Amino acid sequence: MTTVEQLRFVDDFVRTLPGDPRADNHTRQVRQACYSRVEPTPVPAPELIVLVPEVAALLGLEPSPALVDNSAPPSGGAASPEQVRLVDVLAGNRILPGMAPYAACYGGHQFGTWAGQLGDGRAITLGEVEHAGETWELQLKGAGPTPYSRTSDGRAVLRSSLRELVCSEAMFHLGVPTTRALSLVTTGSAVMRDLLYDGHPAHEPGAVVCRVAPSFLRFGSYELPASRDDKATLQALVDFTLAKFYPGLTVAEMFTEVAQRTAWLLAEWMRVGFVHGVMNTDNMSILGLTIDYGPYGWLEPFDPSWTPNITDAANRRYRFGNQPAIAHWNLAQLAKALAPLCDDLDPLRRTVDQFPREFAALHRGTMLRKLGLSGRGDTIVEDDGLLAALGELMSTIEVDYTLFFRRLAEPERLSEACYGEVGPVERAMLDRWLGRYRARAGIEGLSDAERAARICEVNPIYVPRNYLVQEVITATEKGDRKEVHLLLDVLRDPYRERAGLERYAQKRPEWARHKPGCSMLSCSS
Repeated sequence: MTTVEQLRFVDDFVRTLPGDPRADNHTRQVRQACYSRVEPTPVPAPELIVLVPEVAALLGLEPSPALVDNSAPPSGGAASPEQVRLVDVLAGNRILPGMAPYAACYGGHQFGTWAGQLGDGRAITLGEVEHAGETWELQLKGAGPTPYSRTSDGRAVLRSSLRELVCSEAMFHLGVPTTRALSLVTTGSAVMRDLLYDGHPAHEPGAVVCRVAPSFLRFGSYELPASRDDKATLQALVDFTLAKFYPGLTVAEMFTEVAQRTAWLLAEWMRVGFVHGVMNTDNMSILGLTIDYGPYGWLEPFDPSWTPNITDAANRRYRFGNQPAIAHWNLAQLAKALAPLCDDLDPLRRTVDQFPREFAALHRGTMLRKLGLSGRGDTIVEDDGLLAALGELMSTIEVDYTLFFRRLAEPERLSEACYGEVGPVERAMLDRWLGRYRARAGIEGLSDAERAARICEVNPIYVPRNYLVQEVITATEKGDRKEVHLLLDVLRDPYRERAGLERYAQKRPEWARHKPGCSMLSCSS
């Protein structure tokens, strides 16, 4: 049995890269450094709500069955020494030998405007765990203030922490590149937050989520030293990135690989209907992962202009349909940051210029796969027309994005995907499109069963719908420790429809249309 204190920690990041020479934990501008050493602030009464066994296995962590059994999560009463050690580490109350806690220093463009230094204001990396030839960074979100906290307290609330854990694990099982989540711990203390930024702050239960990823480096990590003309720090960070994640590549080749990974990531977001909500450059992974689950949302009624972020309600910069264009813009900012290290800028420019075409090709192929079709050289005209007509159809009839594509496997059940009544004009439009779709499927010689099987492989039936997650948050805040485990179990197998789980596959109820947490969220966490 491998317990938490037996994990093998390494310190590649802090050992290799320049760090903040100051040791005090006060808000300040940190220069010529990639991180500041800082330890989490202890919490009074940590309780382990969730430990994700699959992520524990990635780290080589094999705690006792009682800790992994989500049907009977730890509660009050006497705890084993192993439980105490694990909970304390995951709450930030205990630092183990070999850990090298730090908060990363980075900047970023926020809503299109350069914001300068940002950094990990409430996230603290405990260290890097090496297991089975892989290295995983363990990062606590909500673990207390850092030199980058600005005016905040460095804490996080249960609401946002649970949302991050549920969605990051759901994304993994959906097949979308993402960071993972190891655990969710409540702290036993309250945190003051203004949920809707409307002047009504209130106390909410605090929590800490342990994120896991090969790295949390982001575009803004490179932007900050470049903005300060700090070529030495920029060079050190790029050298580290190349050696660890892109060995054998030049800076320009690395950027091309980052762009390709980003294009694939965005195509996958669009496939499953995920809206990040705050695609600032400091929230874009250098590894092409989904990171920083803040005011994200799941596209329920199809609406390319929808954003879950109440802060973005006026301009809708980060709306669902604009995410590929924002990724393109963000990549251009990364290219500018890397430019001081490149003698020839043409390769960077070419990569930026090629991104829209590369994404468009990926997205087109993805949408055809969602229909159970293969892209064929002899059906380009038919396919483009079919997809254009589909967009018009889904913009005319209010349909649920997830259910519409899934129910194409059983067209007789398509009414389940519609919000409200479908009038005769809309029904005729739908029937015309279905006829066109069946004709196109016939070109490939697919039987209905073959086409249905393809559809179900690509289109999930279970996703972390906004209202479902909010229901779990409410239950957990009231002391229910079962609902979050039930939802996680459903989301572990999102493509296979199972009896008894009908409530997890239903479209958004009307009561949730405008309810906070179910339709719009803020960055408050």
